[in-house]
Amino acid sequence: MPSLVHYLPILTTVLSALFAASLFRRWAARRSTHLLWWAVGITTYGLGTALESAITLQGNSVGLTKAWYIAGALLGGYPLAQGSLYLSWPRPVANRLTAVSLAFVVAASVLVVLSPVNLAALEPHRPSGAVLGWQWVRLLTPVVNTYAVFFLIGGAIVSAWRHYHHGGHQFRAAGNGLIALGAMLPGVGGAFAKAGLVEALYVGECVGLMVIWLGDRVCAREGAALPVSGLGARPPG
Repeated sequence: MPSLVHYLPILTTVLSALFAASLFRRWAARRSTHLLWWAVGITTYGLGTALESAITLQGNSVGLTKAWYIAGALLGGYPLAQGSLYLSWPRPVANRLTAVSLAFVVAASVLVVLSPVNLAALEPHRPSGAVLGWQWVRLLTPVVNTYAVFFLIGGAIVSAWRHYHHGGHQFRAAGNGLIALGAMLPGVGGAFAKAGLVEALYVGECVGLMVIWLGDRVCAREGAALPVSGLGARPPG
């Protein structure tokens, strides 16, 4: 019988849809590459939690689990990291890294689709990568996650530190700190999920998204005095 926590992915999906719509509107107004990547990232984040909700409440299948693995494990943080990359790094560097990383993510996603399955590992109401027959494919996920940690979480931490010491950018410093914290929470929940407590993942995803959105809004508080793009905003210097 589902408990209240099992309905959290529905809330996360709704919040993701609202947040993504806001980001797409901002991208349409500014045509900034980083905003487009962030909008796509929040969209795939919400797609992952929507699939979690379907699996948890309606029942699992091989197709749902593979779709969840691609949307959640491979695309959960990658597009958001791309947004941070295009905001804070030189465009030629960002383009080269995108060419390599995107090809890797696409190849990993294709391998997930093509992988045979271990039906004995398919749990009726819980998603898990254990269903993949090619378990070596799961070794590709940490590569993508490390990339996301470096550019999304690492970038937010560096930006927070630089804004804090620059002076006069305290909202941006606090906002970047919140974004870094929010980006960490799904990973913490995912670690508990691997130990069998998938409910921790649902909590981490929901709270993490809320904290990221709050960080984005806190960064925008300085918009009246300084040009700001939200979700971290380029550090000074």
